[in-house]
Amino acid sequence: MHAVDLAVIVVYLLCSAWLGLRLSGRQRDTRDYFIGSRNLPWWAVCLSVVATETSALTVISIPGVAYLGDVTFLQVAVGYLIGRVVVAFVLLPRYYQGEMTTAYAYLGLRFGRGMQGTASVTFLFTRLLADGVRMFAAAIPIKIVLDSYGLELPYFAIIALLGGATVLYTLVGGIRAVVWVDVLQMALYAVGGVVALAVIATGLDVNFLAVAADEGKTRFLDFTSNPVSSPYATVTAVLGGALLSTASHGADQIIVQRLLGCRSLRDAQKAVIGSAVVVFLQFALFLAVGLALYSYFEGASIARLGLANSDELFPVFIVEGLPVGLSGLMLAGIMAAAMSTLSSSLSALSSSTMADLYQRFTRRTLTDAEGLRLGRLFTLGWGLVFVGAGAMFTGTDTPVVELGLSVASLTYGGLLGAFFLGLWVRRARQTDAAVAFGAAVATTACLFLLAPDLVGFTWYTAIGTAIVLGLGYLLSLRHRGPAPGSEPGGKPARAAEEEQA
Repeated sequence: MHAVDLAVIVVYLLCSAWLGLRLSGRQRDTRDYFIGSRNLPWWAVCLSVVATETSALTVISIPGVAYLGDVTFLQVAVGYLIGRVVVAFVLLPRYYQGEMTTAYAYLGLRFGRGMQGTASVTFLFTRLLADGVRMFAAAIPIKIVLDSYGLELPYFAIIALLGGATVLYTLVGGIRAVVWVDVLQMALYAVGGVVALAVIATGLDVNFLAVAADEGKTRFLDFTSNPVSSPYATVTAVLGGALLSTASHGADQIIVQRLLGCRSLRDAQKAVIGSAVVVFLQFALFLAVGLALYSYFEGASIARLGLANSDELFPVFIVEGLPVGLSGLMLAGIMAAAMSTLSSSLSALSSSTMADLYQRFTRRTLTDAEGLRLGRLFTLGWGLVFVGAGAMFTGTDTPVVELGLSVASLTYGGLLGAFFLGLWVRRARQTDAAVAFGAAVATTACLFLLAPDLVGFTWYTAIGTAIVLGLGYLLSLRHRGPAPGSEPGGKPARAAEEEQA
């Protein structure tokens, strides 16, 4: 690692923060701060969605997945496209009715404030854990670089530095700053991936694709593995990817917040479907990098290379194999990718805390200035909490991309099932939804903690969704007529609550 690379990293991180503040504009109220006054171009939102959902996990971990196995992970991206079509035409039209600023506002209107609060708290908890994994992923290459200079900082210190830099522009610039910096960061690490692949391929004496094919690593479809226990069996990967994408892009505030910032429903639909195409190409790129690394390291095992796990393969090549300057730029891109996810999470967490919890349960009417001040205070508070969450994941034998998806999937099924229960089962009330939701989350958490090898993580969302719909429907049979807010033009459940109060 050369001093020039360190200089590139420092300059880039400073420039990205400056750019975010520069492009964010003046924030006047919470509508500006949280959804950009619904005036964001769809293509920028599309790239921001991609940068947020993949971040450092894609860059760091997916090459290792291909190195150890094959490219069947790409089947998940096929499911992503199916899931986002469902989001575009089933869920987004609901969110664009009225002035919703969070995904969970719909649950509040359909079931009541209790279910809205439950969904919001679940989102806060899941996002905290999932992005803790992402923060740890970003710290891996930084630690490798610092160790090469003899500066052996602990993961906690690295995570704290990343968190502090990210909070700065998110705190001031809101969602506009987050989206525009995401566009820059997405472009940087995608170009970096292309450059890294070109450098590896041109430096080899063999065709890395031919080598990978001979080793059986170019397999895309998997019809032979057990679809229950293997997350990349074709049926499991496509179905699981579809449900995971439907939940993450239709029931997770970190993505929905961006889509609500588009100028129209049509723009939001273009952004969410377009993001699936970009993600497929991005997955393919970094899986190809993994296949090229297999030839570069001559198929050596992780232990033989002296590495802790497969997530260190690509960072080690970046430090040792890329030319001076390029390695610094690539590492900056990885760190910036992590910062994009963290900044997105901070904005989503603060908006959900304020709209779904604080305002709904205190019933206070805030002025524009008070709302903006409180929103920034929530952003700062969540930034501090994230540093602690990132420090929880300082070692794992599982590739971090799989760990991150597993953690996120624990509650995605419950959330998605609650949305579908509200849309499809008119008799369902708030108690039915809450009980079914709790059962779904408890079941997937037990599978993750007690039987991780029994059921693949790509099934978690399907299992949770099925439990909420099945149990919620059975519980709804106790009621005779449709619930308030379940029929078009009917009185929302929240209005009925307030009338009773």
